[in-house]
Amino acid sequence: MEDAKLFFNTNLRFLRNRKKFSQEYQAQLLGFTRSKYTALENGKTENPPLLDLIKISDFFKVPLDSLLKVDLSHWSEFDLRKMETGAKEYISGNNLRVLSITVTSDNKENMEYVPVKAKAGYAAGHTDPDYLATLPKFSLPNLPEGATYRMFPTSGDSMLPIPEGSDIVASYVQDWTTLKSNSLCIVILKGEQDFVFKQVSLLEDGKIRLTSLNSNYPPFIVPVDEVLELWQYVRHQTDSVPEQETDLLEIKQLLIDMQKHISKSSMV
Repeated sequence: MEDAKLFFNTNLRFLRNRKKFSQEYQAQLLGFTRSKYTALENGKTENPPLLDLIKISDFFKVPLDSLLKVDLSHWSEFDLRKMETGAKEYISGNNLRVLSITVTSDNKENMEYVPVKAKAGYAAGHTDPDYLATLPKFSLPNLPEGATYRMFPTSGDSMLPIPEGSDIVASYVQDWTTLKSNSLCIVILKGEQDFVFKQVSLLEDGKIRLTSLNSNYPPFIVPVDEVLELWQYVRHQTDSVPEQETDLLEIKQLLIDMQKHISKSSMV
C-alpha cells in the first residue's frame, strides 16, 4: 500500500502567508521557537508531536484531517472562509457525518427499505441502530460494489416523468462536493420536514437548491445545515406501465391536412 500523501508543511506555509505573517511572528503566536517553527514549515520535522498539530489546527481553524491530507492551496478563498466557520467541513462530511448501517450474518451490508409508514420517523431515527433494525431489508442484483444503498418511497408528481409512487434506490453520499449540479437525490431534511426527491445543486453561499423535474413546481433553496443526508439516485422501481406516446407522425399529418384545407378554402 502506498503511503498517503501529506500536505502539512505546505499547508502551514500557505496558511501563514495567507495571513501575511512572518515565520518569527507566527512562531510567537503558536508559542514555538523560531527554529522549531521553521523546521515544521520546511518539512524537517518527521513526526510532529500531536499536541503541536492540534495547536496549529486550532489556531488556523482548520480540521486536523484537512491540515494533514488536503492541499488547501487549491481551495478558493470562499471555501477557506467557509471551512473556518465549519460549513465546508459539513458539506464534505469529514469527521461529522456518521452513517448507521445494519449487516447480515456474514458481515455484508443490508439494503434497508424505508416504507411509507416509517417515512415520518426517518429524520429522527436515521442514526439509531434500533430504528434501522425495524426496517425491511433486501438485496438487488447488479448494483456497483463499494457503496451503501437504501430504498425510499416517493409521492406526488413533482418528479415526472418518474412515475408517482416510485421507489428510489439510492447510494449514500458522504462528500457532497462530489455531486454534479442537478444530481438526482433523496434529500433528508431536519426536524418535521419530509424527505424529498429532487435535483440537487450546491450553491456558493452555503445553500442547496432543490429543483423538480416537473417544471410546474418552482425550485426552492435550503441552508446546508438543514440537510441531514443526501442519497444519490441509482435506479427506480414502479408498478406503473408507461402510457403509449402519441404518434407524432399522425399529428404531423393532421397539421398538413389542415394546412391543405385552409389553402383550398382561401382559393375559393
